[in-house]
Amino acid sequence: MLTDLQIEALKFTATCPKGLESLLAQELRALGADGLQEQPAAVHFCGSLALAYRCCLWSRLANRILARLDQVRIGGAEDLYRAVAAQPWEQHIQPSGKLWLQFSGTNREIRNSQFGAQKAKDAIVDRLRRQTGARPSIVKHNPDLTVTLRLQREKLDIAIDLSGDSLHKRGYRTHIGAAPLKENLAAALLLRAQWPRIAAEGGALLDPMCGSGTILIEAALMAADIAPGLFREQFGFESWLNHQSDIWNHLREEALQRRAAGLEKDLPEIRGYDADARVLFAAEANIARAGLERRVRVRCRSVAAFKVPSHRAVKPGLVLTNPPYGERLGDQEALRETYAELGRQLKVEFPGWQVGIFTGNPELGYSTGLRSHKHYQLYNGSIPSQLLLFQVHQLNAPGQSADKERKLSVEAEMVANRLRKNLRTTGKWADRNGVDCYRLYDADLPEYSAAVDLYKTSSGTLYAHLQEYRPPASIDEGKACNRLRDLMRAVQTVLDLPRAKISIKERRRHSHKSGQKGGGQYQKQAEAGTALRVKEYGAEFEVDLWRYLDTGLFLDHRPVRKYIRELASGKTFLNLFCYTASATVQAALGGCVRSTSVDMSRTYQSWAARNFRANTMDPYRHQLVEADCLRWLASAQQNRKGQYDLIFLDPPTFSNSVKMRRVLDIQRDHATLIHQCMTLLAPGGRLVFSNNLRSFKMDGEIDKAYRVKPLQLLDRDFHRNPRIHNVWELCAGE
Repeated sequence: MLTDLQIEALKFTATCPKGLESLLAQELRALGADGLQEQPAAVHFCGSLALAYRCCLWSRLANRILARLDQVRIGGAEDLYRAVAAQPWEQHIQPSGKLWLQFSGTNREIRNSQFGAQKAKDAIVDRLRRQTGARPSIVKHNPDLTVTLRLQREKLDIAIDLSGDSLHKRGYRTHIGAAPLKENLAAALLLRAQWPRIAAEGGALLDPMCGSGTILIEAALMAADIAPGLFREQFGFESWLNHQSDIWNHLREEALQRRAAGLEKDLPEIRGYDADARVLFAAEANIARAGLERRVRVRCRSVAAFKVPSHRAVKPGLVLTNPPYGERLGDQEALRETYAELGRQLKVEFPGWQVGIFTGNPELGYSTGLRSHKHYQLYNGSIPSQLLLFQVHQLNAPGQSADKERKLSVEAEMVANRLRKNLRTTGKWADRNGVDCYRLYDADLPEYSAAVDLYKTSSGTLYAHLQEYRPPASIDEGKACNRLRDLMRAVQTVLDLPRAKISIKERRRHSHKSGQKGGGQYQKQAEAGTALRVKEYGAEFEVDLWRYLDTGLFLDHRPVRKYIRELASGKTFLNLFCYTASATVQAALGGCVRSTSVDMSRTYQSWAARNFRANTMDPYRHQLVEADCLRWLASAQQNRKGQYDLIFLDPPTFSNSVKMRRVLDIQRDHATLIHQCMTLLAPGGRLVFSNNLRSFKMDGEIDKAYRVKPLQLLDRDFHRNPRIHNVWELCAGE
């Protein structure tokens, strides 16, 4: 057994969700811990066994409290066995007890954590059998002792888990809604939003989308000085041979007394609302289980009806909520309106209040129309998320629009000035040339690395499509988010557009087809969007600014489509990797007599069919083929030689879609594709070949075999990025 001296000087590790390390260190220090050292998702500290018990009982942020037994250097499996067997396990568990092991990490020789766990288990069992003649059973649920082993290169940390189940499982939450927020993450949000200070000053807490009530309950526990561990039925240390029940009973009795005293106080108003009556049943059950039914109230109410409670005077405080954000729940466009509605209610009903919005989609947070003064990077499970903090200011005059009242920052005004300049130049060029959809801004200011495209629909309505280029790793994530917010506000101001008519997407700095991987271009960005009709040189196209990474119309290829249209009169046309077949539509309007458009995506084939119908194209003369272009080309060599007068070949830079027979790499494969296309050309025919690989180099054999002419086909709106695509015209040699 541990001696009294050992019980007073132990080493511990507290684990936590990523992003909470500094908060956890502050909490542990307040509980009496010494020697704190932070590392990713954990904090090491020193103290007594009583301190460990206090942390299990009072920590609102930790997942587990581990008592560290040893750290040893090991190489292979035998070193692991000897290091674990050297520990006095007979001091920690009865020979006939129940044991569980958790092993994480690998090194050059131990490459499988399951193997490491098995080897460590053998070491413990063998030692106990040698010492006592008996061995423990291995069980996962309710063990008497849980041993945790973490291997990092040659270092093995050996510890015992004093917590049992993760400490975020308080015990009050038996009913949960969809996409629940873990209790310790909810506590972290409250601490970051300064709830303890606000509560001490008498400020209220409201959650307009409270779900199963986790934020409300954690807020009440803080305000009433209630230990979060009081609701748990069992901790891991209670069956440990070194458990000191007198110390534990004293700490628990003290916590019960503090709870009773806390509930005697006048707590601030804590209320939650949700539009889903069913989830409120779960919230009410959880609140009752926490013994807070007289302190925390919930009510069925939509965001549009969110107001300060009127049953009694309520002091301005904190609005904190974790709305759905499209990763797990709901539809992006519906959520945009929900966030916008929340912003409107906050600006009208909650001047003087603090606001915290926790979201995995910061772009939706901007839809509130509020300007965050601080944000924190956190993780909701594996989802990178942000807590956005706002101060709702008093409007200057009755009835004044909050959107009009909010002025642009100096940085946003700088972007706005560039947008105004581009409107005077590029906008006038577009008007003169009958161009309804064009690029207004393309990373003109290096700090604001994004593209802004304008789409004017057939009915004359204007929409903006903002594509953020992924910032370099050297740029702080929060700074990048602030810049995106500045750009979005500048677009709103200069174009006088409501937020609902601006689509925002984050993407890598690649051109429209580069970097496709496993069909990534085809993956949905949202579950539903609004299809718009736009025009280009008399052709009508469907675009969707929200649902997919790209919109259905590559604006940089506008002059390429125009060139194809000029060549197409009386011709037969083949469009490979056709996407939504916009080039085929232009060819048809230019007088093409027959066409074939090939793409393997059913989504894009359906989209192309809608474009054909919008332009009254005859489906018997203009054929859509859903097929892998590589396979189609290989088979076409047999029966389609010389059939096409004009071919457009616009492949992706790279694709390894499961629908394809093999991986496509345009630098490696372009010569083969071009040779195959040239066999399909009729005498005197032309191949227009395009790609978006900036480092692309044409195979020398192609120049020898055919007449190759580079084409400079870029309109004014893409002059800032002249290498966005490469285009050549190829004809048969003399």
